[in-house]
Amino acid sequence: MHERIRKLLDRLKEVEEQLSQNETLADQKKFKALAQEHAYLSEIKSVSQECEKLEKQLEESQALAREEKDSGFLEVIREEIISLEVALTSAKAKLQTLLVPPNPLDSRTIILELRAGTGGDEAALFVGDCVRMYKAYADKKGWRYELLSCTPSERGGFKEYIMVLSGLNVHRLMQYEAGTHRVQRVPDTEAQGRVHTSAITVAVLIEPDEEEKVVLDERELKIDTYRASGAGGQHVNTTDSAVRITHIPTGTVVYCQEERSQHKNKDKAMRLLVAKIGEEKRRKAEEEMASLRSTQVGSGDRSERIRTYNFPQNRVTDHRIDLTLYKLDRVMEGELEEVTQALVAHFYQEELAGS
Repeated sequence: MHERIRKLLDRLKEVEEQLSQNETLADQKKFKALAQEHAYLSEIKSVSQECEKLEKQLEESQALAREEKDSGFLEVIREEIISLEVALTSAKAKLQTLLVPPNPLDSRTIILELRAGTGGDEAALFVGDCVRMYKAYADKKGWRYELLSCTPSERGGFKEYIMVLSGLNVHRLMQYEAGTHRVQRVPDTEAQGRVHTSAITVAVLIEPDEEEKVVLDERELKIDTYRASGAGGQHVNTTDSAVRITHIPTGTVVYCQEERSQHKNKDKAMRLLVAKIGEEKRRKAEEEMASLRSTQVGSGDRSERIRTYNFPQNRVTDHRIDLTLYKLDRVMEGELEEVTQALVAHFYQEELAGS
């Protein structure tokens, strides 16, 4: 790993030199690519320096502990050693994730679909909890989010919630959220205090950019308008502003009722439809290019249970990488970094092993 970091830091010097050249400043496309590479390499430098600093502090503290005779002060040193070991493990894990090479898809805008599965009202409530979790994580990462469509549940939460997430490394860190998420907890309505198991599904779609925009034939679309349902006052009952679009060749159906304007709802529904059809085209192309096994490695198959959230034990387990954390309360507040980074590193190693 050290040799690889040295090469990357040498590359950082080259990039800095190129960024200062007039010909680079004149070429916006080249400048943007180099600026992104510079940001990536600078973060590697920062984290590797943090690892070196923590390693040095840990060695010094361990040397002090071996020589210290005062039991009171020795206890203080031991506590510091434990703290340094935790910080070093975290920094090394972050560095390992950073060493996964950048991918052109890393910062692509995604559409996140959350749907209640088995468990009825409790599943819908958990969709709401996960929406808050992902929004809190997005806030920590400096990402932007936008609601595309949602169907509120009568007892709270959502039967379905679809939002757009955009920002630096949003696809890199969120792509492995796709799959079935299981929740175990005691519902508020449960008088006997029994733990119920519910499930929701999460899908992650890349929103096509201008270069790969899917062009849809209007003649292949069935567009219906209807009255929006749910909270919204008098407007809800009087205006056919909600839009449902069916892509006849594939049978794909999308809808939107969030905006008061039928035109805005149609635009949002079209964004979702284009993303769904684009994702299907991408998936088929990947299947043609790769073996079925390597396609499944990073697909986040929605039929597969990927994670369990156990509230009574304050435990979250990602079954794909055997990662268990006893801080579910903090994860639900958006502290997902430890999970998402571990997944990025794991699937990269699987990709290397399979190539």
